[in-house]
Amino acid sequence: MDSTSLENESSDNAVISDSWIPRVGMEFDSVDHAWNFWLEYGGKMGFNVRKHYENNNKDGQVTSRRFLCSKEVFRLSDKRDHMTTNPRAETRTGCMVRIGIILIKPTGKYRVHEFVSEHNHVLHCPRTSYLLSSQRKITEAQAVEIELADDSGIRPREAHEFIGAHVGGSHNLGYTHRDHKNYLRTKRQRDYMYGEAGSLLKYFHLQTIENPSFQYSIQLDCEEQITNIFWADAKMLIDYAAFGDVVAFDTTFGTNKEHRPLGVFVGFNHFRETTVFGAALLYDETAEFFKWLFETFLATHGNKHPKTIFTDQDIVMGKAIAEVMPKVWHGLCTWHITENATKHLLRYGSVVLQEFKACMYEIKEEVEFEKKFEVLRGKVIKQSWLDSIYAVKEKWAECYMTNVFSLGMRSTQLSESFNRDLKGCLKCTLDIMRFFKKFERVVGLKRQNETNNEFDSREKLPRIKMRRSPLHRQVGQIYTPNIFEAFQDEYDWSMAAYIKEPVEGQLSNEYRVAISDLENDDPIDKEYQVLSDPLT
Repeated sequence: MDSTSLENESSDNAVISDSWIPRVGMEFDSVDHAWNFWLEYGGKMGFNVRKHYENNNKDGQVTSRRFLCSKEVFRLSDKRDHMTTNPRAETRTGCMVRIGIILIKPTGKYRVHEFVSEHNHVLHCPRTSYLLSSQRKITEAQAVEIELADDSGIRPREAHEFIGAHVGGSHNLGYTHRDHKNYLRTKRQRDYMYGEAGSLLKYFHLQTIENPSFQYSIQLDCEEQITNIFWADAKMLIDYAAFGDVVAFDTTFGTNKEHRPLGVFVGFNHFRETTVFGAALLYDETAEFFKWLFETFLATHGNKHPKTIFTDQDIVMGKAIAEVMPKVWHGLCTWHITENATKHLLRYGSVVLQEFKACMYEIKEEVEFEKKFEVLRGKVIKQSWLDSIYAVKEKWAECYMTNVFSLGMRSTQLSESFNRDLKGCLKCTLDIMRFFKKFERVVGLKRQNETNNEFDSREKLPRIKMRRSPLHRQVGQIYTPNIFEAFQDEYDWSMAAYIKEPVEGQLSNEYRVAISDLENDDPIDKEYQVLSDPLT
């Protein structure tokens, strides 16, 4: 084939590849044909479309028509907006994107005579375009049909045969275990029901076939029996790479022998929604297991360590974290601590309990913390619990978390909330494959929340409190709505800070900074001591 032929073929392919893009001179058989074309174009580009004007002749035939981007013009101002705390989000940007068609009388076709392609707003990404009102195609009946589909999976006897055929071939199934000398020698705390081990292996085996990025690891005991399992799919790997700086790990269901011993690693995404980094079934919660679990978690995620991890108050788990992740700050769940404090301190009166909570959440200085805690000791007769919790004060007290990167997280309630969504299928008597399908569905709902938030962040303009501030307008285009709201709150607080007049004996590098809280009835402003260092 000569070079001219190659050029012609390349040119033809180019025409075919961009045939979905409008251009002046393009013709359609009917107005409906043109509208469907504009619908498809909007879906591929990532913007909502709508119809504009229509001109007709005396016979009722359409002579010209215009279709628009749905963000054309602006919404009329609402006189009630200044009285509304959270006004309706603005979606219009005055976008000029449009296509215009006119009737060609001799042929009866409609020709594009006008096309504007440049948007003045962010377009939707492919994974959220289906949420555009003009692109929604799935029916409610289809959704119900999907939800009610029987996906129970593998029958126990079938799974039992599977494990019998594949045990010993671990390298083919993709699971890992320690050398024989490091096998668990303690009796596992829970046992599998008939066929469950085979169901697990077959489920994971099928997952790796469907998605090569799916990873799982299995720990064996000295009798070659499955003891503990960890798994993470491709999206969990991606999410951890982006959001894995702060992690919560919870084993709440391990305390209930009727439930499957599930542990979940979770964190925040950029919408402050729950995102899952990995999960484990904990059939033996020994020191050796936790060490294996955290090592496996890190290995699965390319040895990227989090900056901070929150867990419940488990001594064995804490030792494993200190050994495997010595540079990671380990915090204790304040919700669990509060529950224990209520159990041990409420008998001395609600004031004592409130003083403990103040030590945990409100006191900013370590010296003040020590004084308040010592006073608290004097009000409690039996101090054993206070002594034990004081010994790990660096893991829960506000004053010791000044330089901790936590994203505002103080507990494992993210993972506990996720577990609650699974509660109905965690009973050990239920088929384990139903558990996995339910787990997938709950994870899918969390991811759908992220998709919905991503869609809303592109569809709706940020709600700016200080409209004339260039700073707010700029960051409003960068931050997600949730983070932008938090930023504006912090900005408001920073504007409320002021330096108080110096007092006698005050050092030249010492300042008293107060923050006015006009919404609080307390006339006394919060005051902080700030020391400056001229060298830094």
